[in-house]
This record gives sequence, C-alpha cells and structure tokens, in this order.
Amino acid sequence: MKKIIILIPVISLFLFSCGNTSKEKPKEQTETVTHKEHQHDEESEIIELNNGEKWKVDANMLTHIRNMENDVVSYAKVEQKDYKSLGEKLQSNIDLLTSNCTMKGKAHDELHKWLLPYIDMVKELSEAKDETEAEKQFHNIQTSFTTFNQYFQ
Repeated sequence: MKKIIILIPVISLFLFSCGNTSKEKPKEQTETVTHKEHQHDEESEIIELNNGEKWKVDANMLTHIRNMENDVVSYAKVEQKDYKSLGEKLQSNIDLLTSNCTMKGKAHDELHKWLLPYIDMVKELSEAKDETEAEKQFHNIQTSFTTFNQYFQ
C-alpha cells in the first residue's frame, strides 16, 4: 500500500510534466522485446524497439540520463561506498530529467517504461537499511543502464 501511495504522485508528475495524454499507437509496427530488469510485485512493462531500432531520446533529456550513468560507473570504482550520497545525486538528476521532459509519442511512452522502475530503484537505494540491501539496489541500477542502452540512444 505504501508503494502505491508513493507511486501515484510520481506517475502524476510524469504525466503532468511531459504533457503527453495521447494513447494512440503509431502507424508503424514495433518489435516487442521482453525484458525483466526489476523485480516488482506485478509484471514489469515490456519495452518495445522502434521497428527493431533504438528510440531517440531528446538531447536535453539524454544529458541527465548520461550524467546518472556516469555517476553509477564512477561510483562502482570507488572503495568507500556512500549509497545515500549516490542516491541523492541520482535523484537530483531524475528531478532535472522530469522537469525538462520534451518527448512525446511512442518514444516518450517507451522511455517511461524504463524510467518508472529506475526511479523506484533509486528510491530503494536511498532508503536502504544496510549495505547488503544498498548493494542489491546498486546492482539493479547498473543493470537498468544496460537495458537503457539496449533500447534508447
């Protein structure tokens, strides 16, 4: 129940900030690829490719995603792990990303299929009760960027 209460404002923020209310499917056919990047109580949404090609992410949004990815890559190399600090940095970039959302249409919808579970992972990292839990979430975040790079450019 707590997770649902937290997700409602997050989802509302995305819908409001991105201004995408269209549910229309594009005329072009998309290739469906099953991917489970993150364990949820319910099944993860399936990310689709754009006719077998990666979706293009707007440059201003991609900047924030790459900043987060670079933070994760750099963080993996340091000996002293401060997961709370990493969580704060990632959340800061999430806030910038969502406030600068300019994408629309199917590419926007597919990005959200990656982004919503990613936001949950960052939240869980920030709220980790111990090193083991934090390490698990950090690994999930790393895997999430592998997924991002499979479907987006």
